[in-house]
Amino acid sequence: MASASFTEYVWIAVIAYMALILFFVIRGAIQTKNISDYALGNIAFSPIAVGLALAASMTSAATFIINPGFIAYYGISGFLSFGLVLSISALISLIVITKGFRKVGTSVKALTMAQWIGSRYDNKSYSLFFGFVSLLLITFIVLICVGLSKLLSKALNVEEIYILISVVVFVFGYMMFGGANSMVYTNMIQASLMIVVAIILLTSGYEHFSDGISGFFAKLKAIDPVLAEGTNPQSPLFRDYFEIIFCQVVVGIAIVCQPHIITKSLLLKNDNQVNTYLIAGVIVEFLFFLVVFAGLYARLEFPNLTVDGSLLSLDGVLSAYVVKKFTTGIGIIVVMGLISAGLSTLEGLIQSLSTTITQDVIRPIFGEPKIQPVILNRLTIIFLAAVSFAFSWQQLISPDLSVGIFAQNGVYAYFSAAFVPVLFGTFLRQVPVHVPFVSSVSAIIIHFSVYYGRLTPYMQEEVRNPAIASTLAILGSLAIGLILHTYAKSKKEKVSIA
Repeated sequence: MASASFTEYVWIAVIAYMALILFFVIRGAIQTKNISDYALGNIAFSPIAVGLALAASMTSAATFIINPGFIAYYGISGFLSFGLVLSISALISLIVITKGFRKVGTSVKALTMAQWIGSRYDNKSYSLFFGFVSLLLITFIVLICVGLSKLLSKALNVEEIYILISVVVFVFGYMMFGGANSMVYTNMIQASLMIVVAIILLTSGYEHFSDGISGFFAKLKAIDPVLAEGTNPQSPLFRDYFEIIFCQVVVGIAIVCQPHIITKSLLLKNDNQVNTYLIAGVIVEFLFFLVVFAGLYARLEFPNLTVDGSLLSLDGVLSAYVVKKFTTGIGIIVVMGLISAGLSTLEGLIQSLSTTITQDVIRPIFGEPKIQPVILNRLTIIFLAAVSFAFSWQQLISPDLSVGIFAQNGVYAYFSAAFVPVLFGTFLRQVPVHVPFVSSVSAIIIHFSVYYGRLTPYMQEEVRNPAIASTLAILGSLAIGLILHTYAKSKKEKVSIA
């Protein structure tokens, strides 16, 4: 439990932070006239600002709050998986895909991922399909709400349910008005604070290296030898190098196919800014990915994973570490940085998902609304707030090991379905719509069949690894897509010859 003085100062910092956010929201809302302004903004942002917004959106409460708990529980194997393999794969994929995705997106003036897919393949039904698939991203919103609730509950000494209500009301409330015009500025501030906090967390355990790297590993081995090993057979996610390396490479390549990540490039006003945007975003994002290493410091701080005789939940490890480890001043900075990590992605998810539901689900089904699209978008955000709160409360009281598993299952299914249409749409020409559509449907079927059907020996434990299901879904849908595309191409060539 945090001290009274620490709690008091955190309250002051949180209130000041809320006021700063509202300043930019009001400023952005004044310039938001329509749904296009809300989705992409109408301000000429600098590429560095958008790059920082990318890094902030790509990094969430998962990276800064939840995932360090996995590393604290399971050791070096978790850091290799989440901190290195996944991050390097994702950043390389981002670099490779961004320019082609942006070229298509700007030519068709897409506001959302679903719209990009529908326009690229000239099929409104496919766009509607992806509008519904996007609802899986609600699981990611839930993860962030839970992470922020646990963090602020410990820092402010307030019950988690009251924090959860406050987070949902405040964040969803201001996102009803600001949109992209305010989000880039708030993300830039959040990313700047997150850089400071990332450095603080990564250097917070420097004393454990007094005897060098070997000395650090020796301390981990003294707690449990498996914590210092490259694999952890006792874990549900890092049992062997197939899970740690192969699956994370596949998942990392596809993970950028999320609307709050890949569509950031559409905020740039000209192509000359793309390289600067990518350099800024990739460098900062790699630093953020490394933050999970702090989970090892937390394990050395809590060798038995207990505080005052109570077992630390995986989702609460880093929050407990921050409260115990840092002085009041540094602790407040760290708490604010962790809040920023959650809010930056949460804002992006709310903005992209609400726009998708409004533009790609409601309007195609019910026709042109009688109310303004911006007003409809706000009503959609209220709906998202209610659903997110319900699932978040359920995950607070009864998680499946971690809310991270719940979120991964939904998010991984989404980008597994999005990977082939984005990949083919970016790099191939004249792809018949049935090719990516069948691939997308196949990805969803494979993912959930493997996960809930407990297919393969890896899925027999009580806690299952969504990365296994996603890897098989991505590879399976890619194989199906390539076969269908090759067949369609050969058939077209035969017709042209005849």
